[in-house]
Amino acid sequence: MKKYIIINGTMGAGKSTVGRRVAELMGRAAFIDGDFVIEMHPHIDEKETKPMQRDNIFHLSKNYYNIDKCDSVVLSWIMGEVGTNMIISEISKLGFQIYHFILTCNTEVLTQRWRNDNTADWRTDENLNMAVGILNEFNERTDCIFIETSELSVDMVAKKIIERVHA
Repeated sequence: MKKYIIINGTMGAGKSTVGRRVAELMGRAAFIDGDFVIEMHPHIDEKETKPMQRDNIFHLSKNYYNIDKCDSVVLSWIMGEVGTNMIISEISKLGFQIYHFILTCNTEVLTQRWRNDNTADWRTDENLNMAVGILNEFNERTDCIFIETSELSVDMVAKKIIERVHA
């Protein structure tokens, strides 16, 4: 059965970096960065764009499911509870075995990562405060596997995910 690995968490938790590494290490895997299924300049995170993002993710996932040489799909995306449940519901209809991980880190590490990333224009103080709030929202979920990334390298986090998927 094909595997679908969802890597969720707040902005700056390392989702995209870890997701790319997981796909590389797994082999025969596709990586979908939820941030780039809809790339608009300036960045828009609105109610009207969320359904389009979910539709794009589902469309890509269905296409990857139908490729014989693709055994796994890794999705990284910031998703709240509604978005997560919608994606899981749609993806499960395709026949994937779904694994859901949430990457977390402490506020100090998140702030440091945020300040060190000068490539994203959306890394504002306002969004950092929102990201810290999202950390608390994610910590309330019980249907996924949490990985605290504050003291771990990208490879260490990726290997933890792969170990759970292959367990």
